[in-house]
Parts: sequence; C-alpha cells; structure tokens
Amino acid sequence: MTENMINISSEIARLKKVLLHRPGKEIERLTPDLMARLLFDDIPFLEIAQQEHDEFANVLKQNGAEVLYLEDLLAETIVNPEIREKFIDQFLAEAGIRSETKIYHIKNYFAGLDKKELVKITMEGLKKSDLDQLGEKSLGDMAYRNYPFILEPMPNLYFTRDPFASIGNGITLNKMFAPTRNRETIFSEYIFRYHPDFVEADIPHFYNRYEKAFIEGGDILVLNNEVLAIGISQRTRAEAVEKVAKNILFGDQTFTTILAFNIPKKRAFMHLDTVFTMVDYDKFTIHAAIEDPLRVFSITAGSSDNLKIREEKDTLKNILKKYLSIDKVHLIRCAGGDLIDAGREQWNDGSNTLAIAPGEVVVYSRNYVTNQLLQEKGVKTHKISSSELSRGRGGPRCMSMPLYRE
Repeated sequence: MTENMINISSEIARLKKVLLHRPGKEIERLTPDLMARLLFDDIPFLEIAQQEHDEFANVLKQNGAEVLYLEDLLAETIVNPEIREKFIDQFLAEAGIRSETKIYHIKNYFAGLDKKELVKITMEGLKKSDLDQLGEKSLGDMAYRNYPFILEPMPNLYFTRDPFASIGNGITLNKMFAPTRNRETIFSEYIFRYHPDFVEADIPHFYNRYEKAFIEGGDILVLNNEVLAIGISQRTRAEAVEKVAKNILFGDQTFTTILAFNIPKKRAFMHLDTVFTMVDYDKFTIHAAIEDPLRVFSITAGSSDNLKIREEKDTLKNILKKYLSIDKVHLIRCAGGDLIDAGREQWNDGSNTLAIAPGEVVVYSRNYVTNQLLQEKGVKTHKISSSELSRGRGGPRCMSMPLYRE
C-alpha cells in the first residue's frame, strides 16, 4: 500500500476509515490526587466507558467506516525486534527514566511481554509495585517513593483526534500542550514511520513533534479542499499555525486559505472543535460564548514564501459564506444559547460532533437540547451513550481521527 493512506479534504464527506483507541486500564489508574496532573476532572468507570466506546465504534462500522485501533496498529509496528528496541528506548527516555538500574529492570520486564502486552503497559502505565525487585536504589526512588508510578498512565489516549491530524494526503505530527500527553505522539510517530501499511506511502508531514510551539488536532478542521480552520487556543500556539500554514500553502496540497480562529484560552474552550464543528455544507455547531470575543484571521500564500495574514472584519457567518462560497450559513448554537442548558451541554461537548456524511453526525445522547436543534435543521443524529466517556471532557469528534473520507 503506497497511495491514499490519508485522504481528508472535508469535515463532512462520507467517512471510510477512522482511528480509535478503546479505553483501557489507564483510566482506572486515575486518582483524585492525580486528576489535575493527568488532565482529568473526574474518574470514569472503565467497564461502562468501554461499553459506550464499543457502541460508538459500532455506529461507525454500521455506517460504512473501517475502524482501526491505535493499540493494534502499534503492536503491528513493533514486530521487528530492532524497531521494538528503539521504541522502548525512546519511550523510557521521554518518560523521564534516567536511572540505568531502573532502565535495566524495566527492559528485563518488557522482554517477557509479547507485543500487545508491551503496548498495553506503555499505555496503562507501570506501577512501582509491578516491579518490586527495583527496590529503592537511588536518591530519586527514595525521594519520590510515595508516587505510585514508574511509568505514568495515559488516560487521554481515547481522544485520538489530538496527537496528529489528517490534512489532505498528509498529517501534522503534533507537539502537545501538556508533557503528559506529548508521549502519546510517540505512538503516531512510529506508526507512520514503521507500520507496513504506511512505511512506503510517503505521507507528507506538515509539522513534527519536535517543534517548539504546540498544536493539537482538536484545533484543526478541514472545511473543504481549499479551506482549513485552525484554532489559536489554550493548546495551540499562533507560531505553530504559521508553520503549518507555510508547509501546506507552499506545498502541493489543494488548500489555498487557512482561517485562524482566535478563541478564549481556557479549559472550557480547550480546542476549536469543542466550540465549533461542521455538520453539513452550510451548517455548523457553535458555542455562543465564543462568538463575541472571536477574532478570525485569513492566511494565504504571499510572495517569496511569505504568508499574507489579515484580520477578517466581519461576522463569522459572512466569513464562512465568503471563503466556502455558500449562500447561507446556519450556526446551530449549543442548546440554543440558553444560559443554563448551553452551559451544561457545552460541558458535555454538545458542540463536538463527528460528521460521518453530509448532514449526518454522531453525538452524545445526553445533549438532548442541542440534538433536537440539529434535527430541526435537517441533520441526522446518531446518538451514543456517554455517562462515562464524557467525564474525560471530549465528544465524538475528539474520540476519532479520520484517515480516509470519500
């Protein structure tokens, strides 16, 4: 397989292939003391979270999408012993393991695991009690002996939208906002570099995880084959947007314009797609709280490899009509903008939809006010359960990374 492994030139075209991660024991290793460090506000119940995630995957499959799992792709990537060893070395280094003694014992432990077990451990984390033979052999071990993990768990992994983003026939391999999440991008790096289905596909990289400025996939929306929207947010810096813009606009992609949405820098508006998603050619969800402070900048290719950047002095509706060449834009406000309903449903990602075809989206059933408004606008909604998945503060779009759309 060497061509068209990535093909995303729309937010809403029929979804054909998508990457997910089924939540694992990593979310059971959250504790109240660790939630802030690991970017969670609550502790999901794993059994129900997995049932809900399976429901989500089944909706995608039943509607024509091939579902790939991150854990499976990574296991298939490290079959080669040299790649496996290289992966372990990099993973331990980025996990901050410095003690040679500790590295020796961890590697001995890993040597007894098959590839799937190894992948599970890197995702779930490694408790000190799993390696009792390490003892307290260094000052670091003794100073931090009350901390339960040798390798921290990665509970955010089921939000596969963020570590990389599919754009055209390429990707951005992202530098993540939080160090605890940046290790997630190691998995993507190895899959795109070494997995047999991707290794010869020559997939362009418009950004890499070793850059200084951070950017996350939840801030990147492919509105059509000419226009991207990228959020300047709590988790994506303007400098990263500029670098991505240069690599795309001066490359061989079809995109001609990037609309940079400058949204409030706070957790409630974590990414652009938590407050704005595309559901049809002329329909968008939006959280009303971002409309007044929202500033939009258009970025196009200038001369001599310089970007032409200007602030758009118009309403969001008119900006979208102008750049998407459509006559009318419908902004469907989360819960209709009601102060109470919108606050509640926005907290549970009422504006975060996953389009699987034009005018057809996956949503959380709990956001019933917003879902009703979508239906009144002619949007077909596939509702999934989310009592536990929503505790991670991410919706259906956050939990999916499309690889191929029609």
